[in-house]
Amino acid sequence: MKRALVTGVSGQDGYYLTRLLLGEGYVVHGTVRTGAADRPVPAADLAAERPEWHGRVTLHPLELSDAAGTAEVLRRSEPDEVYHLAGQTQVGRSVEEPVYTAEVTAMATLRLLEEIRRSGRPIRFFHAGSSEMFGEVDASPQDERTPMRPANPYAVSKLFGHGMVHTYRKQHGLFACSGILYNHESPLRGTGFVTRQLAQAAAAARAGARAPVSLRSLDARRDWGFAGDYVEGFHRMLQADAPADYVLATGRTHSVREFAERAFARVGLDYREFVVGREPVSPGPELCGRATRAAERLGWRPRVAFDELVDMMVDAECRRLDALA
Repeated sequence: MKRALVTGVSGQDGYYLTRLLLGEGYVVHGTVRTGAADRPVPAADLAAERPEWHGRVTLHPLELSDAAGTAEVLRRSEPDEVYHLAGQTQVGRSVEEPVYTAEVTAMATLRLLEEIRRSGRPIRFFHAGSSEMFGEVDASPQDERTPMRPANPYAVSKLFGHGMVHTYRKQHGLFACSGILYNHESPLRGTGFVTRQLAQAAAAARAGARAPVSLRSLDARRDWGFAGDYVEGFHRMLQADAPADYVLATGRTHSVREFAERAFARVGLDYREFVVGREPVSPGPELCGRATRAAERLGWRPRVAFDELVDMMVDAECRRLDALA
């Protein structure tokens, strides 16, 4: 059996990736923050779905700032592949906490790469980068050759990790890949993200709630895909013959307004009665990805369409509320 180490296994991507890896016959080791070690980890419950998955997920408490702890987890898990998904993931929080963001997003990536190099083992490494690294773009869509001009601490920290992946690949011969990931959602998306907030609001409105949802802008546009599709791209990168960096994106953008309209329509309501935007957005080039390299070299393409994704998220929130009733 192959062995994989997934940092940030308790998150959305950690769940879908662990599910994929178990289905491929892997043993999975995952890291969770020390302070959150007693909280539910969706990926840890996957063993209950299939008898053959029992005992194949092991959790390791780890603070990303702990160099010695990082080395110990790598030693204990003995991975063939490392999927580095952990870090501070919100742009707004990075502005408020730039030092923390740099420590657990930028430096944590370097620590992992350096420990892999020191181990001398042929470990394959995936780094979860972000489309935010492109910053304020001049043209759309973007691909792997588009210049990167990060505009916030989160994006700068991700770009540092992206650059270190390239450095360790070229200078030390590591099989290291960076995924330039556009927005990808699911029913497990964190509650700090607008997509999850809108799905929750639609389900609550269906149940009779009338409190309005105030968002910064309804005109902002994003390239939204399904997390379950994207983790397939992570895995394919590490199965390739040679390492490279890849954009993963749908190539289409939708506005927050479109998301809200679809979400509330799913429960038979008009979003305009529940959602308001506070600020207009100036038109300009959008963050929209061109995933041609992933399609040609990895055979990767997103399968879940926008409407299907929104419906999936709203339906999940409705089920949660129904279970509580």
